[in-house]
Amino acid sequence: MSETAGEPANSPRSEQNDSELEQKIVEALKSCFDPEIPVNIYELGLIYKINAPNHEDIKIAMTLTSPMCPVAESLPVEVEQKIRAIPEVKAAQVDLIWEPAWNPQMMSEAAKLQLNLPA
Repeated sequence: MSETAGEPANSPRSEQNDSELEQKIVEALKSCFDPEIPVNIYELGLIYKINAPNHEDIKIAMTLTSPMCPVAESLPVEVEQKIRAIPEVKAAQVDLIWEPAWNPQMMSEAAKLQLNLPA
């Protein structure tokens, strides 16, 4: 993330703000679920990149478990709305990408445990 007004990007206060905002973004992402798999999209590995170049404009690169996913139109909109609901965020953009293609190996250990899959 970049700098806050009057603070260099690498100052301790700026790093703390980055960490707090990133934590809020991750928590928002963890409140979104794939309707066919009872695990949140963050733990499923559907979030490829979180970018906040100026602490206010958040860009998310994400994928879906399949191009034929029934929520291909609604899930990115839900993600964008939940990110915009964070008080520090002024704008959010979600880009749906297909490369690399998602596969179960992208899931976190917690997701694999929840689904009783080998780690």
